[in-house]
Amino acid sequence: MTLFRLWTEGTRVLEQAGAPDAKQDAKQLLLAAFRLDMVHFLLNRMQELEDNRKNEESIRLYREMVGRRRRRCPLQQILGSQEFMGMEFMVNRHVLIPRQDTETLVEQVLADAAGWKEEAALGQERALLDLCTGSGCIAVSLAASGCFFRVTATDISKEALRVAEHNVEALLPGWLKLQKVQLFCGDLFAALPEGGGRYDVITSNPPYIPTGVIESLEPEVREYEPVLALDGDGDGLCYYRRIISEAGGYLKAGGRIYLEIGFDQAEAVCGLLREAGYQDIRVCRDLTGKNRVAAACWPG
Repeated sequence: MTLFRLWTEGTRVLEQAGAPDAKQDAKQLLLAAFRLDMVHFLLNRMQELEDNRKNEESIRLYREMVGRRRRRCPLQQILGSQEFMGMEFMVNRHVLIPRQDTETLVEQVLADAAGWKEEAALGQERALLDLCTGSGCIAVSLAASGCFFRVTATDISKEALRVAEHNVEALLPGWLKLQKVQLFCGDLFAALPEGGGRYDVITSNPPYIPTGVIESLEPEVREYEPVLALDGDGDGLCYYRRIISEAGGYLKAGGRIYLEIGFDQAEAVCGLLREAGYQDIRVCRDLTGKNRVAAACWPG
């Protein structure tokens, strides 16, 4: 048995199951099972594997992981992690898998906050609130940027917050963890302690898929990612209405809000922001050119 034959075997199984990117997924699972990097895989892929307990266990693990992927379990849940903004976030079935779409939101916040890192060094205390934090990918990435003195994140799911807590501990230096990041469990703003102050920036990637659309999603999403983090009620706008109507009470004058949106929700979400009195409303596109983030300023 060679690594190449195992790769071919896994690819065939995943192709027959209709899994997208079967060849690449089989390779990633093989590398993980044998704890190999790409260089050593390329160097050794045609060599016969030694007949020993270690290789037997790696082959068994690989075939088990391929079996999970064949049942359309997301690759990221099998591997237990997903790269986001240059960091490796732990993920499991309790959180949405961080996606490149959401990097658009983080990058827009950082672009608008240019200069805040220097201000922070001079004692200017900027504060961020991330709602529906899930894995914590937005909150942790922005905490790591150095632009915010204080980062607060909330989620209604205790299991999701355990994942976020792990990512805070694993990805942020000690001084950031001690001074900057606080996690609270509860329903949007209701999770916050009384007297928590106001924020310069509020971010959120809330549930925004209409209930009736969820059954049509890919099985990786429909069957394995938490419905609680997907379902935006009948029209997908439930959480936008709630967040937008309440956020003004938590933003500083001139503070900004950034909301990830579905590609076809820009008009509706911008309308909600306009009705609530926000200014400088704009829509940011992702790398594919689709509307992805609605941003606005709170006049105070």
